[in-house]
Amino acid sequence: MPIDESRTFKPVRIALLTISDSRSAAEDTSGDALEALLTGAGHILAARAIIRDEIDLIVSRLHNWIDDAQIDAVITTGGTGLTGRDVTPEALRRLDGKDIPGFGELFRWLSYRTIGTSTIQSRACAVVARGTYIFALPGSTGAVKDAWEGILATQLDSRHRPCNFVELMPRLME
Repeated sequence: MPIDESRTFKPVRIALLTISDSRSAAEDTSGDALEALLTGAGHILAARAIIRDEIDLIVSRLHNWIDDAQIDAVITTGGTGLTGRDVTPEALRRLDGKDIPGFGELFRWLSYRTIGTSTIQSRACAVVARGTYIFALPGSTGAVKDAWEGILATQLDSRHRPCNFVELMPRLME
């Protein structure tokens, strides 16, 4: 998965949303890891928040960020498991966007190498809604690192060949 150094890097403006009933900013290690990874790659942290595992709160926050022209993508962490309080995938479905099924499939394949069959408990997923990418990751620090290093680092790099999410951004609203 080559990076074409002759192409110009275009920073993506990314919002981070931690979805948790129990984490505070001081305990948000997954959010901290994502912030370090995305800013270290040259992207822009456009916003960051922590909200409870409540579908209406998640949907409202995502709608606000989708409508913000200063945000190109949102990465959520948490709420993708199987318990009754895990509602992030259901919130993404309410956005009426286009599913990106390969994201969840690839994430679970990558995660399998780290945690084995426990990866089937993840409902990591992604959509594009009104021109904004939204990637829903599990809440563990290991999972967000796997997703960033195995998928997002290259797909959010405008120099990645043969194609990437960034080059599609101008056409997402066609």
